[in-house]
Amino acid sequence: MLTDLSSDDRLRLVRFVCSFAWADLTVNDAERAFVQDLVRRLGLSIPEAEEVEGWLAHPPRPESIDPAEIPLEHRQVFLDTVLALLGADGALDAAEAESFNLLSQILR
Repeated sequence: MLTDLSSDDRLRLVRFVCSFAWADLTVNDAERAFVQDLVRRLGLSIPEAEEVEGWLAHPPRPESIDPAEIPLEHRQVFLDTVLALLGADGALDAAEAESFNLLSQILR
């Protein structure tokens, strides 16, 4: 559940979601709206929300995305949220599916 995440894990979740929004090399309006809604639901601070806007403009650095840092008890929340993002625009392309399958395998 999103409310069970620590402050660090909330930001980590959005970083992962943003990286998946970039899987097809573009962030469309539906994905952007999903991320912005997620920021509101998570109650991120203004500086954190500004950082997220940066990730929507340019993908998060690859070294900042480490699935091993996702706590075991929150891995399903991360997978569910990433999958929801991928469905936000009604289309799942091959790059997005491949990235999600890889994350799913790593986290399970």
